[in-house]
Amino acid sequence: MGLNQTASHPWRNTLGLLCAIFMTFGAAPGWADDHHDHDLARQAFEAGEVLPLAKILEQVAREFPGQVLDVELERDKKMDGQLWVYKVKVLRADGVLAKIKLNASTGAIIGSKTKEPK
Repeated sequence: MGLNQTASHPWRNTLGLLCAIFMTFGAAPGWADDHHDHDLARQAFEAGEVLPLAKILEQVAREFPGQVLDVELERDKKMDGQLWVYKVKVLRADGVLAKIKLNASTGAIIGSKTKEPK
C-alpha cells in the first residue's frame, strides 16, 4: 500500500460517515432538529460508539454483494433511541433490492428485507 493510501485511510472513513450523515439528516425538512441529530451522530462517531462507514460497507459487501444505493445512520426508535443503526440499501446484480439494518457499534446485522423486481 502506498504512503498516500495509508495516510488518507482515516479520512476516508470519516468522510464516508459524514456523507452518510448528510444524506440522512442534511436535506430533510425541519433542518434545525436534524442538525441536532447530525451533531449527536458525529459525537457518537468521535466517541467510538459507531463503527466507521467503511467497516459497515465491508460487512454488507460480504453478505449482500451489489451496488450500495443509500446509507442512513440513525437511532433505532424501537430501542427507545438507545441503539445507533446503519440502514443500507443494496441493489444486487439480479435486480433484487436488499434493505439491511446493522448495529452501528458492532456491525452485526439486525435484520434484512428483500424486494424482487417487477
